[in-house]
Amino acid sequence: MRARLLSHLIALCFVGSTAQVASAQKGIKVENLPNFDLHRLHFGFLLSYNTSDFQMKLDPQSPFRDSLLVLQHQKQPGFNLGIVASLNVNPYVSFRFLPTLSFQERILQYEFREPDGSSKFFLKPVESTYLEFPLLVKYRSARINNFAVYLIGGGKYCIDMASQKDVNNSLDDEVVVKLARNDYAAEIGGGMDMFLTYFKFGMELKASFGIPNLLVDDGTRFSVPIESLRSKTWVLTFTFEG
Repeated sequence: MRARLLSHLIALCFVGSTAQVASAQKGIKVENLPNFDLHRLHFGFLLSYNTSDFQMKLDPQSPFRDSLLVLQHQKQPGFNLGIVASLNVNPYVSFRFLPTLSFQERILQYEFREPDGSSKFFLKPVESTYLEFPLLVKYRSARINNFAVYLIGGGKYCIDMASQKDVNNSLDDEVVVKLARNDYAAEIGGGMDMFLTYFKFGMELKASFGIPNLLVDDGTRFSVPIESLRSKTWVLTFTFEG
């Protein structure tokens, strides 16, 4: 529900900003915000739509592999809210710090063979509320009227505020797949900036690839077959900078 509401909000922001761009491009070409790149610091906010998934590796030596028939990971939608702080080195290069609150969800789907020969299915949602601290380098092209494209890359550190790593798992139907509280990842992507009358609007697509193994193996039949779980996220971001 929350992802659907934010997707509607992002769509409204996109439509409104696109309308401004279309309006600004009509008639005489006027360079909006001509002194924008002369300022060293810029601030703003961001809204993002994310799709979260795992990079999963199974343990070939797991004692539960014989009874485990299927283990799949399903990506799910989520959203981000954050602050933009940008330090311009020159008109083409800037450092960006983007403290963000990110709501993510993934689903692990299991099928086990029971002793009587039947199959039993489990869906295990893995929800996270991350406080993220990305530090990125942005390389932008020269402006063409009120438009520019850019590449971005760097890394981020994340703290899962909703981590369930200390939950006591006892019943199969209530068992949660535990993840470590802390994560860090590499990020790479690209986007475009549009200079509007009163602010700069940006659209950006980037991918995030987690580095450490997040799985907390607590000996349940849901964690033992897995050797490693690493985060993987695609993020579509809209930025608004003044």
